[in-house]
Amino acid sequence: MKILVTGGSGFIGSHLVEKLIGEGHSVVVLDNNSTGRLTNLESLPRNSNLEVCQGSILDSDLVNSLATRCDYIFHLAAAVGVFNIVNHPLDSLLTNIRGTENVLEAAHLAGCPIFVTSSSEVYGKNISNSLKESDDRVIGSPTTLRWSYSEAKAIDESLTHAYHLEKSLVTRTVRFFNTVGPRQLGSYGMVVPRFIESAINNQPLTIYGDGKQTRCFAHVYDVIDAVYAVAFSDKTIGKVLNIGNNFEISILDLAKKIIEETNSSSKIEFIPYSLAYGEGFEDMERRVPNIELIKELVGWEPTRGLSQIISDISSTMKKL
Repeated sequence: MKILVTGGSGFIGSHLVEKLIGEGHSVVVLDNNSTGRLTNLESLPRNSNLEVCQGSILDSDLVNSLATRCDYIFHLAAAVGVFNIVNHPLDSLLTNIRGTENVLEAAHLAGCPIFVTSSSEVYGKNISNSLKESDDRVIGSPTTLRWSYSEAKAIDESLTHAYHLEKSLVTRTVRFFNTVGPRQLGSYGMVVPRFIESAINNQPLTIYGDGKQTRCFAHVYDVIDAVYAVAFSDKTIGKVLNIGNNFEISILDLAKKIIEETNSSSKIEFIPYSLAYGEGFEDMERRVPNIELIKELVGWEPTRGLSQIISDISSTMKKL
């Protein structure tokens, strides 16, 4: 197939492009490189199976022209990272909502199946032991910019579902739960690469808040296997599926584990949320995915643990 990947030079997108080309597909990457990097694709030879187009999903004419040439669309382009969302809320909202609307409409006009990536952020402050796809959203005030990303991703999901129901567009949607791995940058607030970079340089690991908040981290290699399985299964059409690892760890314990496994002499420091993100910032106490549905539909479950994640990221960073 000829496949369009928006955000294809980003962290997750570049790994997906490698997978698709490895499976024999031709790929067109659309990325404005605001958070993605062309160097993420340097392992791939510039041949007839890969075309890179620098541009924005806000350019509807460009998106339409690319969609008409393709058989399938993976939509990963988005404004990401807590720092980015808080510091540039308007640009983030426009990219995540209007941009997704452009890609969905282009897919509809081209009669092209589309795979839309969403986020566990849609659950907001729901601290259930095991978040199912049908669970309620619990979010704060719309004037608290922290939740604008959650709002935007929820609207993306609603738009996707409406296109599927009203226009018979073939859609699939997934919610990523803290995907981590090689190529991810810590500069946008991503905690695992930020901690590992500090640890291998024996610098302090800075925790925002008290460190009691818990998260679950999934290796990007596992996530890409899940994406590929979901994307080409008839059982997943019109569905929304969680993709993540349900092993839960506190941010404080994460910092300790990274220091131990990298043989670092780093210390741990704590900074109030107000100093890191500004007054009024709200965080989630925990976020644990229920992955029963994806296992039932396509037989996927993660195989790589946190130690493998730390090892792979630190090895990549040391080579840079």
